Amino acid sequence: MPAFDRIAVLSDIHGVLPALEAVLAEPEVAAADRIVLTGDITAGPQPAEVLALLRAQGERVLWVAGNADRELVEYRRGERSEIPDPIGPYAASQLTDVDVEFLATLATTRTLTVHGLGEVLFCHATPRDDEEIVLVDSRPARWTEVLADVPDTVRTIVCGHTHMPYVRLAHGRLVVNPGSVGMPYGRPGAHWCLLGPGTDLRVTPYDIPAAVERVVAECDWPGIAEWADYYLNARATDAEALEVFGVRDGRAGS
Repeated sequence: MPAFDRIAVLSDIHGVLPALEAVLAEPEVAAADRIVLTGDITAGPQPAEVLALLRAQGERVLWVAGNADRELVEYRRGERSEIPDPIGPYAASQLTDVDVEFLATLATTRTLTVHGLGEVLFCHATPRDDEEIVLVDSRPARWTEVLADVPDTVRTIVCGHTHMPYVRLAHGRLVVNPGSVGMPYGRPGAHWCLLGPGTDLRVTPYDIPAAVERVVAECDWPGIAEWADYYLNARATDAEALEVFGVRDGRAGS
């Protein structure tokens, strides 16, 4: 397995093209050996455009599917009749059949060697499930359960799903969440991470009012104005998100 010096990690783009463009314009992203996507790439207002831009980057991009990507595929294939996210059916309708089949081929995990970090496992939510919740303050017993099947050789796990960046140790393993490029909770901006030889959480500022205006102009989903204002401006606080996610982390009543 080749070892890489620098990996840029982009998670939870959620079909927000202006945010993705801002991150791809970062010099350190352009210079990275690889760009790893940790899922929920297309479920949002500009799914086909985001997919086309990422595929245009060629072999530099390494893909991991998220639960929202899976849901779009299942919806288009008639394997489910609804999607929990209200914008999901619209996003699914914007993808071509070729797009759908491409998303269906994506792996749920990838393992790469990164200088300074050793073997790094990339996933969407957890290594074993694309919807499972773990948080910066998840209990040690929770991490024991979630990481039980991860090989001992893997010392770093990179996940997304909760849209909030953090770095923490869990039983001697480093766990990294880069946050969300397109739908951040807690503070606005396009969040991502640079790996190698350490871990560097980044946020790329961009013109959010202009991005909201552009997304509204380019997406004809009926609820797009409210959606763009809420998510691009990060109107959900980190405290609110942690309270909602905490129940799914299994801590209710503990």
